[in-house]
Amino acid sequence: MSVDAVRDSFIATRRQFLSICEPLELEDYGLQAAEFASPPKWHLAHTTWFFETFLLKDFLPDYEPLEPMYEVLFNSYYNGIGAQHPRGQRGLLSRPLLSEVLKYREHVNKAMLLLLATASSREEYQTILARTVLGIEHERQHQELFFTDLKYSLGVNPLYPVYRREASAAGNVPGPLQWSGFEGGLIEIGYAGEEFCFDNEQPRHRVYIEPFEIANRLVTNAEYQGFIDDGGYVRPELWLADGWASVQREQWCAPLHWVEREGESLEFTLGGLKSRCGGDPVTHVSGYEADAYARWAGVRLPTEAQWEHMAAQFESRPADKTDANTPSLLCHPEPAQGDDLGQLYGACWQWTQSAYSPYPGFSASAGAIGEYNGKFMSNQWVLRGGSCVTPPSQARTTYRNFFYPQDRWQFSGIRLAR
Repeated sequence: MSVDAVRDSFIATRRQFLSICEPLELEDYGLQAAEFASPPKWHLAHTTWFFETFLLKDFLPDYEPLEPMYEVLFNSYYNGIGAQHPRGQRGLLSRPLLSEVLKYREHVNKAMLLLLATASSREEYQTILARTVLGIEHERQHQELFFTDLKYSLGVNPLYPVYRREASAAGNVPGPLQWSGFEGGLIEIGYAGEEFCFDNEQPRHRVYIEPFEIANRLVTNAEYQGFIDDGGYVRPELWLADGWASVQREQWCAPLHWVEREGESLEFTLGGLKSRCGGDPVTHVSGYEADAYARWAGVRLPTEAQWEHMAAQFESRPADKTDANTPSLLCHPEPAQGDDLGQLYGACWQWTQSAYSPYPGFSASAGAIGEYNGKFMSNQWVLRGGSCVTPPSQARTTYRNFFYPQDRWQFSGIRLAR
């Protein structure tokens, strides 16, 4: 990318975050209902901290931080940078005020534009551009986390507050599950293009897979209800040991955000509480629940190599590219349309049975910035595709999302394989 293209992308991405915050009330900015769900105000500040820490402090002479303590308050997990405010206490940060966080963003924005304006004359020109692009993609990831964290924090409120009224829509009921077959053999996976990718998507390498079939769409609410009705949550033979322990410990009996009230089946969305639509993809299920459902259905979850091999033969991005940084206004996964293989992107992240581990030849970047992905390659599962709140620019065939298999607050669903 040229420096002008990077600058324009930086400006648009920074503005986009403020735009998606517009429906919030002042009290919403500090919400943190669980340790894993950060408050909106913290996301706004942390994404700013990233540019300050990895670009301005390294490459802009005489740069002066607005507040030195922000280095600690808004450091997420970069041990190479230094101390961090405890993750579970981010919601206790009534100060800095929201107005001060917005002032911090503006301070860093101006400094970044100055850096980019002079980047072409610097010896570190390519490094500055590459890190700025990484910061932009990092901010887009946090824009998605904004939605997932906010939904979780609003969802514990018995009033079931509305983030945006148009955030839900009625959907149709898709037809019976269909299967698409793929030949096995030696294939290649991993990113090999010229545009941006995260380091965990490389290097491209060969993998051997057996012939397989994959479902044309995601599992629906109605289908998952059948699993529940058949005793899915009380049958230990369906569950991995750690999954069964999670069921017992957390008392799971349905996906997160399902609500039963006065005999009515409801689902909490960012548009508030609505009648549960049987045709909508089931979402907010853990990897353990996805695996148990697949066992109950007599099939399994795909491997990430199978998912990528399948997706590589289709459109690699969502069909709607009108704004590559703006997720769907619905903020809720829509039902499948037709019987063709679909819902690869724009509905739910799809659990795979693959452990999140480094590709052969993977090497993390030097220094603290190398902590971005590499140090998390342990005890997590890979998810593929993208959800209804994923910026479409990040929905690509090789994108490797990863979460612990007990996590449920993401827009995660189920695609079956056999």
